[in-house]
Amino acid sequence: MSGVMESLVEIPGTQLYLRDTGGDGPPLMLLHPASGSAMIWEFQEQALRASGFRVLAWSRRGYWKSQAYDKANAGVGSQDLLHLADALGLDAFHLVGSAAGGSIAMDFALSNPARLRSLIIANNSAGVREGPIAEAAERIRPAGWAQMPVEFRELGPSYRAVDPVGAQRWLDLEHASLVGAEYRQKLANGVTEVALAGMQVPTLLITGDADLIAPPSIIRMLAAVLPRSEIRIAPEAGHSVYWEQPGFFNDAVARFARRHG
Repeated sequence: MSGVMESLVEIPGTQLYLRDTGGDGPPLMLLHPASGSAMIWEFQEQALRASGFRVLAWSRRGYWKSQAYDKANAGVGSQDLLHLADALGLDAFHLVGSAAGGSIAMDFALSNPARLRSLIIANNSAGVREGPIAEAAERIRPAGWAQMPVEFRELGPSYRAVDPVGAQRWLDLEHASLVGAEYRQKLANGVTEVALAGMQVPTLLITGDADLIAPPSIIRMLAAVLPRSEIRIAPEAGHSVYWEQPGFFNDAVARFARRHG
């Protein structure tokens, strides 16, 4: 990932690690899953820059090279993103969130819709915490889910079968992602289906047809609520489409963002 500028950006309450490809294209911000950090976008940074975007990826509090968590001052992920965008002088930008990053992306969209050109949420039910979508997401997780190996939960079986080297690389990045113990920041909004029904930011929903956490059925439920949404489903991909099928992911992101640039 040569040619990427790295920095620590000071925002209220913390410092965040930032990777920036530079360039004159429209800014596109990447929000990592809980099983990663700014470093997991190996297949996106240069590919999306070549598609004409200035690509920015950052580690949330407690993740790779960002400041460690202070539970007494945990902050809110979407508010950290707003402070980061302000510090970088970004007006309107494209926002991409994968898995847990998708919850923060939707939280940001609900609070700051005018700051977004488009919203892309991958492998996530948009942070919905109540109602049929949330109930369906909870229903498909068996007892002991959180204790199952992270690679089983988040990499599809087809990918693990054919690319053990890539699966190990993903796992190495996952193991290195946290600074101390995991702690997830709270959302600023109560993300409900009613709130999503009022969303006017163009939204692309991506998932894999082998995703055990946000399968196509749940994504279709989400799209039925979001008024300006589209769906892309990656065949044989699990919960990490960005890594398992980067060509599919990058093409979907670039095409959607260009249409809403």
